[in-house]
Amino acid sequence: MPSIFFFCFLLLQCISRSSSSLESPNNNVAKKKTYIVHMNHNQKPSIYPTHHDWYIASLQSLSTNSDSDSDSDPLLYSYKTAYNGFAASLDQNQAQALLGSGSVLGLYEDTLYQLHTTRTPEFLGLETQTSLWAGHSTEDLGQALHDVIIGVLDTGVWPESRSFDDAGMPKIPARWRGECESGEDFSPKLCNKKLIGARSFSRGFRMASGDFGSGKPKEPVSPRDKDGHGTHTVSTAAGSPVANASLLGYATGTARGMAPQARVAAYKVCWTDGCFASDILAGIDRAIEDGVDVLSLSLGGGSAPYFRDTIAIGAFAAVEKGIFVACSAGNSGPTKSSLANVAPWIMTVGAGTLDRDFPAFAVLGNKKRFSGVSLYSGKGMGAEPVSLVYFKNSSKSSNICLPGSLDPALVRGKVVLCDRGMNARVEKGRVVRDAGGVGMILANTAESGEELVADSHLLPAVAVGRIVGDQIREYVGSDPRATAVLSFGGTVLNVRPSPIVAAFSSRGPNTVTRQILKPDVIGPGVNILAAWSEAIGPSGLAQDTRKTNFNIMSGTSMSCPHISGLAALLKAAHPEWSPSAIKSALMTTAYTHDNNRSQLHDAALGSFSNPWAHGSGHVNPQKALSPGLVYDASTSDYVKFLCSLDYSQEQLQILIKHSGFNCTKKFSDPGQLNYPSFSVIFGDKRVVRYTRRLTNVGDAGSVYRVTVDAPPGVSITVKPTRLVFDKVGERKAYTVTFVSNKGAKEAARYGFGSIVWRNPQHQVKSPVAIAWSAL
Repeated sequence: MPSIFFFCFLLLQCISRSSSSLESPNNNVAKKKTYIVHMNHNQKPSIYPTHHDWYIASLQSLSTNSDSDSDSDPLLYSYKTAYNGFAASLDQNQAQALLGSGSVLGLYEDTLYQLHTTRTPEFLGLETQTSLWAGHSTEDLGQALHDVIIGVLDTGVWPESRSFDDAGMPKIPARWRGECESGEDFSPKLCNKKLIGARSFSRGFRMASGDFGSGKPKEPVSPRDKDGHGTHTVSTAAGSPVANASLLGYATGTARGMAPQARVAAYKVCWTDGCFASDILAGIDRAIEDGVDVLSLSLGGGSAPYFRDTIAIGAFAAVEKGIFVACSAGNSGPTKSSLANVAPWIMTVGAGTLDRDFPAFAVLGNKKRFSGVSLYSGKGMGAEPVSLVYFKNSSKSSNICLPGSLDPALVRGKVVLCDRGMNARVEKGRVVRDAGGVGMILANTAESGEELVADSHLLPAVAVGRIVGDQIREYVGSDPRATAVLSFGGTVLNVRPSPIVAAFSSRGPNTVTRQILKPDVIGPGVNILAAWSEAIGPSGLAQDTRKTNFNIMSGTSMSCPHISGLAALLKAAHPEWSPSAIKSALMTTAYTHDNNRSQLHDAALGSFSNPWAHGSGHVNPQKALSPGLVYDASTSDYVKFLCSLDYSQEQLQILIKHSGFNCTKKFSDPGQLNYPSFSVIFGDKRVVRYTRRLTNVGDAGSVYRVTVDAPPGVSITVKPTRLVFDKVGERKAYTVTFVSNKGAKEAARYGFGSIVWRNPQHQVKSPVAIAWSAL
């Protein structure tokens, strides 16, 4: 599994009672598959002490005529909190028989996810945490953070990393119910007062790979990280400070996580072939039981209804227990409607750049010098020009430098110009090296625009933007004796403009619920330095024999744990806040201007960004600590939201585990949810009206006034225009009326604006996205 941007699309294939997805018994094959089985808990017979006993009995009652091993235990997982049901290994006959039971509401075939693949504290204003915590002493801050536990579902952890040093940390909170599991390459003694939990969940993966129940699994079953991604995300969220950290000399400085005094627990749910839904759900289930406060998932679900999205289902159960859940938005940008993890109870995180860069240069034979980026750390090319080649019209896609596409006779001893796309950037360099090339220029295409992502290449390589790439392509095409020399410039700070929305960051609009604006925010996700696994080289390629304690990676996988760590900080400062209050604080205080005081730019478009790319904006933890007002939402609010989607009772029961709920009280429109942003779909209507409620978390006697920035073609009216909060914790409602002006539908398809509540101390900003029809 390559250690690059982690992104996957989850689409659980629901097998309803009327579905023909299951083969008839006459066509049955003995091969078993993993199914997630949704049970009606109200029908558990009283003779069974626990639901687990009931599940076992239900499976034991199945009969099969297949040749599969009837002695093996079909039960893979018995879920307790995240899901009403279990995961089991079944053949077609068994699945068919189980569907005939009145206690089974549905079966879902297990599906595969793929993962979405240090200066960040300074960039976010966290140089010293005492500067962040106005009104909190250093002792109060440290103690509060020591009580916060972040659970990370990923590829595991490299426990020996200095980022998990527990020096100075007090005893583990007594409420913690987790543990460190043993494995052939992992001892529980490797955990400590910092890394307080490490578990692995592999039954879905092992079942799919054919080694479940075998004597020797293909991959050691333990929490140890053989990929690097999990160690990177865990340490980004809450790594301990490590001085003089770098990737082979790049980005030298002190590496630390967003909440360096918080505790962490690693849940390994991703393996060589990816991440399976049954394992992910088991990891969430166990993390809830263990007692985490924050869950961080740098992997994605797809654009599926919430009742068919494993992460949305598990996250709903976590939020019910007061756990904040952050997920990566995905790396399928800049394509519209490419988002993952769009449930409103999840914090959906996009990616932006830092003010740090790793410059590299290409000097061509025509004396032109172009700038790019690189993390190459080996021996340079020297100063002598080298032949430069580009295979534009090759039938073998040699311009993309796919494996096997380059002819060594044409490449040996030369620099190759490769177009970005299709395969991993570092793999392109390996392909060039294996064909005898001595260097590579990696040129962006229109899809990636001017976004530059630095990589630890195996040979001298420089990545350049689309404009520069087009100039180099033109040069190579016009000069049969084209040459190039590549050189490298180390680390540069205070880059302007920054942040910029990353081209790869997935975009809205939200296709699952158009009335919920996603992503929620962006955070640092480009060229992020964090801890790394010593089991694999920094490029993530099997051929990379280099070893490093830290690595630089890019992706929404990297931005997600930044927000998870910041949520832990807010949880420590405000333990009484709900997950939705923490989310609101991060959203309404986010900024939408860069360090040049210009609007945020989009790396792919080369123009200004919009809320479908950056959501509410880039997180600002200093202001999020004291947001003034928050948009809070309870479980009952989310139930009303779900009821407004016209799901069936059985579909709702997948998400809403407790019995006795009903939809007599539901929102007339999903957009009535008390969300910190607005997404308005006019459709055939000219008027849309929403009511929101604000809770005062600032001072008593606070007074706020509203200002509105309406998109062209829309009138926005807010009533009242002034809110007075006499007490802390007091709630006040306001109503917003959106009116589409005559002719606006024909003049524009969409637009953006904002609604801001202000007083001298605070600015509580909500982005507004308007669409006249489906896009």
